[in-house]
Amino acid sequence: MTNSTDSTDKPDPKQTHFGFKQVNAKDKENLVAGVFRSVADDYDVMNDAMSLGVHRAWKWFAIAQSGVQVGHKVLDLAAGSGDLSIKFANKVGPQGRVIVTDINPAMLEQGRRRLADAGCAGNVDFCLVNAEQLPFADNSFDCISISFGLRNVTDKDRALSEMARCLKPGGRALVLEFSQPTNDTLRRLYDAYSFNVIPRLGEMIADDRDSYQYLVESIRQHPPQEELKEMMAMAGFDKVRYHNLTGGIVALHIGYKY
Repeated sequence: MTNSTDSTDKPDPKQTHFGFKQVNAKDKENLVAGVFRSVADDYDVMNDAMSLGVHRAWKWFAIAQSGVQVGHKVLDLAAGSGDLSIKFANKVGPQGRVIVTDINPAMLEQGRRRLADAGCAGNVDFCLVNAEQLPFADNSFDCISISFGLRNVTDKDRALSEMARCLKPGGRALVLEFSQPTNDTLRRLYDAYSFNVIPRLGEMIADDRDSYQYLVESIRQHPPQEELKEMMAMAGFDKVRYHNLTGGIVALHIGYKY
């Protein structure tokens, strides 16, 4: 007797994490989208509050390591409110181009407003993009960045492979992301701050404790430095290296394509 149930109705057996919860892989994108719809309006204020403003230094360091020059074409994935995009747009100048992307329409709109306020208009484009399925040709960009976004991606290996595919030979990819503190004492202090303070800040500033609880949990689920380095190498990047920032609370991974 045949089963008449459409195969599309069957649950995807592949599981992944959403914070500390195990969820169906195909559901994670919608769950993450809900988080960022909720936090979009308070995103910049919360970034400053959670990091005590240090996120600005982390992003400037990434720009300094990017190798981006006048005339370059840059893809900024999961661009959020556009902090890196603004800096890239200023570096590439009118001869260059920055493609500002996010999977979340609310966050992309935040980025559009921020770049307009910063006077970035003639050399930027905005695109609603899933990092796992980039709609760009091979060898298109001199630099591809993803800043505090990779941990929210369901299939990180696929996203990294897509970045490698779209990067020009001679280009470099940047992955700026929360990571694992290298010192045991710092790790314990950071864990205490993350789990006890950050969700409360979310509740006080954004009236949203749950989204920032997810943020903290997603950081703990993200691959540590050496594992992510290996993932980037397996995705096709050459000479992958990383810099620990603020004792490894954040790491900047850099991969090249030759």
